Amino acid sequence: MLSQRLMWVAWPAFLMAGVLEVLVFGMVDPQDLQWFGHPLELSRQGVYSVAFFVFWAITILSSGLTTLLAMSPFEVNRCPLPANERPDGCPKQGCR
Repeated sequence: MLSQRLMWVAWPAFLMAGVLEVLVFGMVDPQDLQWFGHPLELSRQGVYSVAFFVFWAITILSSGLTTLLAMSPFEVNRCPLPANERPDGCPKQGCR
């Protein structure tokens, strides 16, 4: 289930990072970018690569937060251990 949720987050984030890359660099030339008043020392491909991973990280955070907030109370409060393996006094002992 965890790997499925990770794909629910990573795949749409990957697609949107690609869309953002096209939109941003369709209007901005990477050679014109500056960092604190100094031109970037990266090649065009370097800027494209770094920007893609930054866009991907931001959209992963967004998709991850959406997935987290979409969880039902049952999923949040579910005990990860089977009933016969729970320790005594487990605060989630009553859940299944």
